[in-house]
Amino acid sequence: MSVHGTEESNVTTSPSAYPVDVLIVGGGIGGLSAAFALAREGLRVRVLEQAREFGEVGAGLQIAPNCTRILHDYGLLDEAKHLGVLPKSMVMRDAVDGSELTRLDLVDLEREYGFPYMVIHRSDLHGIFLRACRRAGVDLITDARVSGYENTVSGARVLLADGRVDKARIVIAADGLHSVARRLLVDDEPVSSSYVAYRAALPIEQVGRDVDLSEVSVHVGPRCHFVRYGLRGGAMLNQVAVFQSPKALAGEEDWGTPDELDDAFAATCPDVQAGIPLMWRDRWWRMFDRDPIMTWGDGGIALLGDAAHPPLQYMAQGAIMAIEDGWVLAKHVAARRAEDGSIDWQGALAAYEAVRPEHCRRVLTTARAWGELWHLDGVARLQRNTLLRARDTYDYSFTDWIYGPTALTPEEEPPMFSPIPLDSVDVSGLADRVEASPVPAEHSPGA
Repeated sequence: MSVHGTEESNVTTSPSAYPVDVLIVGGGIGGLSAAFALAREGLRVRVLEQAREFGEVGAGLQIAPNCTRILHDYGLLDEAKHLGVLPKSMVMRDAVDGSELTRLDLVDLEREYGFPYMVIHRSDLHGIFLRACRRAGVDLITDARVSGYENTVSGARVLLADGRVDKARIVIAADGLHSVARRLLVDDEPVSSSYVAYRAALPIEQVGRDVDLSEVSVHVGPRCHFVRYGLRGGAMLNQVAVFQSPKALAGEEDWGTPDELDDAFAATCPDVQAGIPLMWRDRWWRMFDRDPIMTWGDGGIALLGDAAHPPLQYMAQGAIMAIEDGWVLAKHVAARRAEDGSIDWQGALAAYEAVRPEHCRRVLTTARAWGELWHLDGVARLQRNTLLRARDTYDYSFTDWIYGPTALTPEEEPPMFSPIPLDSVDVSGLADRVEASPVPAEHSPGA
């Protein structure tokens, strides 16, 4: 699929009249944030979006300090604060008995890392970057579905499904989980986790009960978890209900259905069960990721965001990693601009690839492990709960590697935390609590 050679003379039509330095495929949060980052460096940037208009679907996003730090650098943090919510704490609870397991003091977290932890509607964050791109003069093209990528003598080009062609010195593929450009580098497929997410974002007056919007609440349970927090200044409530689908495990095509949602949360505490009837039931999101890859570029074509590193959602870092990608790439481009304005693109792309794949590999693999930890049952659940309850609220040894400043070089990447083995915890005296657990027999270990 990758072609290195002279451009063909009979394919010169482009979606827009003027040439650009960088062509970005994909107008999601990753693509737009990268476009803005590069436009700030004085580059001519075009974004190709396959939909008829720019927009985002979904509900809430959690934006940790490693992202709000970048929003501040972009001059966009105040706008994000106006549209989002700054919760005071993040609390993890057991989904079966409702007891608190551990918490983060998010006010102190901001003091620790210098920037806030925020929750915001996905469409609001997307809108912030869309408006920023327009102000920066980014050429925004819709209804442009890219079907192929090719390297050329002078750069790279994309082939559009309608026969058009567009080209630039560099092409950035921010084309998501099902990336076409990724096929240049690896022959792989998305990996199903057998888990599915249901979401709901609704006006607070429709909730029908009091909810503490000063916290991000996470209930973790056997093969399920439930997340809740406020949006838009507390005017909305965001909920996410995630569970493992028995139909998926059995190989059925129709999996993650509403009946499975109800069954998955039947044994959870009243606080969680009260939220389940509010979930949107006409759509759900099956959870896929991909195995990490360490090569993100082919000539003048480079991957960014979910095209390179689609994660499971447990670290709440998917959109953040994409934003970090664009910020890092733009910094390396700026550092490799000569006095005459020319850019050492291969040097910039090499520096980008030297640091981002390893960081994102760590996030992807930790997200998988975190998902397993959240969904434990039986003795392992008790061991997990004991470990989490022993954690000091102000112990940041498990977050320093992710919430600190985004690394620009491998040397700046902080060391990973050291996991504590579950089997280091003796819960033999709590065995009777396993027997008394309200989790149905079909959900017991080994069933």
